[in-house]
Amino acid sequence: MLSMNSRQDWSFSAIIAGFVAVLVGYTSAAAIVFQAYQAAGASLEQVGSWFTMLGFGMGITTIGLSLYYRTPILTAWSTPGAALLVTSLPGISINDAIGIFIFANGLIVLSGITGLFARLMRYIPQALSAAMLCGILLRFGLDAFTSFQSNFSLAGSMCLVYLLARRFVPRYTVILSLIIGLIIASLQGSIAFHGQNLHFSVPEFTPPHFSWPTLIGIGVPFFVVTMASQNAPGIATLNASGYKVAVSPLIASTALVTMILAPFGVYAIGIAAITAAICMGKDVHPDPKKRYTAAVAAGVFYLVAGVLGGSIGTLFTALPPALIHTLAGLALLATLSGSLHRALSDEKQRDAAMVTFLITASGIQLFGVGSAFWGLIGGIITHCILSFRAKTQENNQ
Repeated sequence: MLSMNSRQDWSFSAIIAGFVAVLVGYTSAAAIVFQAYQAAGASLEQVGSWFTMLGFGMGITTIGLSLYYRTPILTAWSTPGAALLVTSLPGISINDAIGIFIFANGLIVLSGITGLFARLMRYIPQALSAAMLCGILLRFGLDAFTSFQSNFSLAGSMCLVYLLARRFVPRYTVILSLIIGLIIASLQGSIAFHGQNLHFSVPEFTPPHFSWPTLIGIGVPFFVVTMASQNAPGIATLNASGYKVAVSPLIASTALVTMILAPFGVYAIGIAAITAAICMGKDVHPDPKKRYTAAVAAGVFYLVAGVLGGSIGTLFTALPPALIHTLAGLALLATLSGSLHRALSDEKQRDAAMVTFLITASGIQLFGVGSAFWGLIGGIITHCILSFRAKTQENNQ
């Protein structure tokens, strides 16, 4: 329930963090989702309407969950799931694709209702969750500095402003970095909308068709990838940042909304990891209990993105890649360093945490499942073996 003091929880830095989270989410993965929708056989107009409903779905779930739990809970489309669909859907009818969306998310709802996913997460040591988050965020941290190669003046100025702001006005580091980035990009003439007009795409209903070969051959792998590479890192991000929320309701509610919206092109909405981390840092608000406002702000920007879904490519590709990469890396720097500290602080779990970190950061894909899942599996195996050996040595002494 909301209290009368909820307005006092808001800050300008929280609103900016929400905007940055949505900006990073769209610019980093919209192209993959676009390809997945094309692979499903959607026309350009349908792609626009599907993006519209994705924005509405993510906005509604993000705002609702964040306000209810007073926790920065961001939802996001499943980028790993979209990557799987790009290679799996060609040759499948658009109605079968909708059937796959409903079937896979039905399995996720079942996992949430039964509590199976929550029970599994309780057995994962916090050091491993933090290490997996480090592996997920590492590429974004590196991209902030590799951007020096493509646009030294832009990336360098943003990093310099970030350091100066962190020294004198730490709450506004990301805001000032974004402002200087926009100024320099404008002076360079690298912000371009190419003359396209923004427009709203009316949602279109597509009846589903269920075919056992496609449900088993594509639906089941899609379910596994979404759970392992989207929801698991998302829950790990919450845990690593110190937010303890009941897992089952989160998993079930987001999947249920997806099932309802699936005939309108919403393929998967899960718990966000990378973009959520942007809303969980100290720069958002010194008090962790008030950082939920950044997620609520992100939900509002999701809704705005939904209204402009027909032109989302124009809106979020106008900025130069160097600006986006540098901004994302700087926004996640504090979260990355904090997670790295939590991952390595316990000497008994340090080796397992390093295995988790390295496998996750490697980006490997095995059996269609992303590196975050395999990093977690590798870390758990390492932890179990080393813990068993340590207990055996203690018993023999």
